[in-house]
Amino acid sequence: MDSEADLQKTRTARHKCPACYKQYKKKEHLIQHMKVAYHSVHDPRCGVCKKHCKSFESLREHLTGPLAKANCMKIFSEQGCDLCLKLFDSPTSLAQHREMCLLSAPAPAPVGTVTIPCAESQSYMNLSGENHFDNRPEAISMDCEMVGGGSDGSLDLCARVCLTDEDENILFHTYVRPQISITNYRYEITGLTEDHLRNAMPLKEVQDKILQVLYNGESIGRSRLDGGKAKLLVGHDLEHDLDCMGMYYPEQLLRDTAKYHPLMKTNLVSHSLKYLTRTYLGYDIQSGMHDPCEDCVAAMRLYKRFQALDHQKEGIDASLATKYANDNHGSFDSWTTDKLEKMTPDELYEMSRPNYKCWCLDRRQALQP
Repeated sequence: MDSEADLQKTRTARHKCPACYKQYKKKEHLIQHMKVAYHSVHDPRCGVCKKHCKSFESLREHLTGPLAKANCMKIFSEQGCDLCLKLFDSPTSLAQHREMCLLSAPAPAPVGTVTIPCAESQSYMNLSGENHFDNRPEAISMDCEMVGGGSDGSLDLCARVCLTDEDENILFHTYVRPQISITNYRYEITGLTEDHLRNAMPLKEVQDKILQVLYNGESIGRSRLDGGKAKLLVGHDLEHDLDCMGMYYPEQLLRDTAKYHPLMKTNLVSHSLKYLTRTYLGYDIQSGMHDPCEDCVAAMRLYKRFQALDHQKEGIDASLATKYANDNHGSFDSWTTDKLEKMTPDELYEMSRPNYKCWCLDRRQALQP
């Protein structure tokens, strides 16, 4: 009888993913799930049940959405931060955290100061900042404001650009003279008129100055390989900004809030910078005319907030982490089906790697001796 019961139990046993808790009737289905889910310690994770989610949006739905788990929602409503989604052990620690987590919009630079392009120079550049980190490149944030070109004004042309450092200091801020004629100044959004751009810096000169800041004296060849002294470039939809300025920067040095998987929608569509700032920093931007310096600060704050996350391995045998430490996210392909079938769900999880580079790795690099 016992053997029959054990056989029946084996037939009805379900194979559970140790990350997202999905269950499968067949082991082969769990293996296929693990191959395409890219689960890892870097996934956004519920502080209550420890479930892994693909994005912070899906984690927020898990905690506060209409189909939220009752226990998780109850505990999070009492002990969780609605901005960073972290859980705290007491109302006092939560209140103290909220004071630091809830940010306010940066004060706009008063008209007439050196941080705003003046009528004479139309630009400002500060190269006195030093790298605060010995073991990783300093990050620079960039944002552009676009006017319209072409017969219908739909062609995006960079007309204003700003670069800020990690401390929110403005490094470079200038109006830009596009190489083709402007047919729509998009004043309601940009606040720009013909007068602003009459004596603006030519695009080629702007390109040279930006690259001077970013490459930081490093050769282009080396920066494309390992970065060297070149700086990380932070922004929102950087590919578009760089394309509009006719510039290239190595992909491994880009930190784009529009393309970072944990900050995207569940279907991997980008959120707007306005949405991300309101949702994760707690204040509004772009309420009227857009300010590239304000957008630079917002993108940098988002990068620093998610770069600071501490992704520790929890609940998994440490020996498994060592066993598979050198595997990449495609390591499943190097194992036969028979061997994968014999692995435990925890072993399959330890082989899995994310299909993006987590920003916390920038911080780990900085902390290495």
